[in-house]
Amino acid sequence: MPAGLLLLLAIAGCGSNRQLQSVSLSPASADAQNFPNGHVPFIATGTFSKPPSPMNLTSKDVFWCVGSSNGGCIGNANPGANLDQNGVAQCNPGFVGTATILAGTQSSVMMIPDQGSQLKIFGSAQLTCP
Repeated sequence: MPAGLLLLLAIAGCGSNRQLQSVSLSPASADAQNFPNGHVPFIATGTFSKPPSPMNLTSKDVFWCVGSSNGGCIGNANPGANLDQNGVAQCNPGFVGTATILAGTQSSVMMIPDQGSQLKIFGSAQLTCP
């Protein structure tokens, strides 16, 4: 098969219009003191409009942040926990309470340092810090 035809077939196959519809996090709630060194791994699962669905999401698919139940990420303000882009959370020293862990798609990126992004399609979980 000529290379040009293979390229055309590959491009045509990419137009599946598969859309992310929802995100859920697991565990839905976790107490940091029950995990080694207080590092809590969260897993994001996405439900899509077309198969395969559901499927685990990676940092290439979603943005992770600490925020609020309405999908707003906390910017540079102290959110009570640190979270890496692999979904591993850890309580900040001295923080006692609950932090909301979010994973989702960004609707916009805020340029003001103290404000975070607003997530469009997202899931949330609760991290309890002793």
